[in-house]
Amino acid sequence: MIGFVLALILLALAVALVPLRFSRAMRRGMRDPDFRSLCALAVLTLAAGTIFYREAEGWSVLDSFYFSAITLATVGYGDLAPTIPGGKLFTVFYVFAGVGIIIALVQAVAQASVEQREESRTLFGRRSRAPEPRMDDRHNRENEDPE
Repeated sequence: MIGFVLALILLALAVALVPLRFSRAMRRGMRDPDFRSLCALAVLTLAAGTIFYREAEGWSVLDSFYFSAITLATVGYGDLAPTIPGGKLFTVFYVFAGVGIIIALVQAVAQASVEQREESRTLFGRRSRAPEPRMDDRHNRENEDPE
């Protein structure tokens, strides 16, 4: 019973902290013009896919956006699929271009998150996980004879 309660507490913490950390990383990333451009490109890519599937396939805006998002996330549930040849051809190029953009965005968010974590560790005076060499080790290396 105690294990179950602890698992629920850990789950609640994860559900609360993950979006908080993500939003902090996004705010930090938005300071960088390249990051802002990448976000705009990702939104533009999703919008272009949504508009195309809405017009070409005749899907609702929600279905078009849903298909665009799961396609770029490489999930592909299979519940929707393009039926016209133009839609199939567009999807091929959409995946090739869009997946790279989404991966770059995820990498940029992860990098901003790591930078935020390092900044907060520095702010609170915490050391990184890698221990610094001891003074006597550095002293010994400096006094070694290079042959």
